[in-house]
Amino acid sequence: MGQPLMQVTDLKKHFPVKVGSAGLRTGGMVRAVDGISFSVDEGRTLALVGESGCGKTTTARVVLRLYTPTEGSVELNGRDINELEGADLRWFRANVQAVFQDPWSSLSPRMRVSGIVSEPLVVNRSVTKNESRQEMMAALERVGLKSWHSELFPHEFSGGQRQRIALAAALITNPKLVVLDEPVSALDVSVQAQVLNLLQDIQDELGTSYLLISHDLATVRQVADRVAVMYVGQIVEEADAGTLFADPKHPYTQALIDSALPIHPSQRRDVVVTGETPSPLDAPSGCPFKTRCPFVMEICDVMPESRPVGAGHFAACHLY
Repeated sequence: MGQPLMQVTDLKKHFPVKVGSAGLRTGGMVRAVDGISFSVDEGRTLALVGESGCGKTTTARVVLRLYTPTEGSVELNGRDINELEGADLRWFRANVQAVFQDPWSSLSPRMRVSGIVSEPLVVNRSVTKNESRQEMMAALERVGLKSWHSELFPHEFSGGQRQRIALAAALITNPKLVVLDEPVSALDVSVQAQVLNLLQDIQDELGTSYLLISHDLATVRQVADRVAVMYVGQIVEEADAGTLFADPKHPYTQALIDSALPIHPSQRRDVVVTGETPSPLDAPSGCPFKTRCPFVMEICDVMPESRPVGAGHFAACHLY
């Protein structure tokens, strides 16, 4: 295990719900992220997984400083990112980049590839025009594109190529951390494999850390070193990827893996989950999974603490 690069501690992000014809009154609070802690190590990949609405993307947006946390902290190299200003803020933006789900909507259709890829460097670093172009060409080559691609527009590329352009733009500043928000879910399966292999090659070459946001456990299994499972704004289990997929402890994780990654019938856990995911606006007291858990007990009315269930393996469940 490497040194922690980013440390997230007791992070909460709540959104007030506005009611009334003019939206002037507050009608409750959406607890999108409700007290989570995790770290991303240098040169490693941490995956946040869970169903839609569990809080993964909100967490990513807080990490990127697109949202201000309600409580808690996010530190990069020991520096609280929400206290950075001026040159320190440019340092953060150069060192934390993002690749989003849809390469079509995340790339400006009015800019040539040369402008899209070089923009993060020009905005966050002091470089000459010649240096910017050299770095832009190197970034395109790193992701498997040609120099002549720089003069084209995004609509002239396939989906996989557009995601490579987005990755080149994210890598041009040599960031310490890249947030990958469902980076291959909009791509064909064969193209997904190419992009995932490219991400792995880049990490091996540059030592880049990744925070991977995904609901696709097959993708997570291929690229993640460590996995944190989210449910209704909370992390219910965290472990090294191999351990989590081989021996999940939390009933939600067991059901998630059984449904998404079928294994040999003799090894199935047959954890049957019924009902719908609770709304973060009206989450149940105590364990958030108690309304769907087949092992629910009286003590589940009390919020379980995350506790060790093995080496580097933690689960928030009263079964342990």
